[in-house]
Amino acid sequence: MSPDDFREIALSMQGAVEGAHMNHPDFRANGRIFASLHADDVWGTVMLAPDEQQELLALKPKMFKPSSGAWGRQGCTDVRLEAADARTLRQAMTLAWERIMAKPPAKPRKRR
Repeated sequence: MSPDDFREIALSMQGAVEGAHMNHPDFRANGRIFASLHADDVWGTVMLAPDEQQELLALKPKMFKPSSGAWGRQGCTDVRLEAADARTLRQAMTLAWERIMAKPPAKPRKRR
């Protein structure tokens, strides 16, 4: 899977838009990030719940790994693009998208 394939799946989620955060692309809906691409074009990330993350790690350990540190413990899950298949990534991305759509819309940040 290429970064463009990842991007296409992310942007297929209803209301999804591409933005940028910390010098790499991110994908948002409801004003919140649900996925991102790393600058190295090797990894992507989906924002899952910890229990969803554990299921995917058990199912596809070559495709998924927890993000480092506290982010990973909270469910942020890295996706190795080379090992990814579209069906599994779409399922993971849908879980991440549903999770943020269940929350109230993010409030706009005040710019200084």
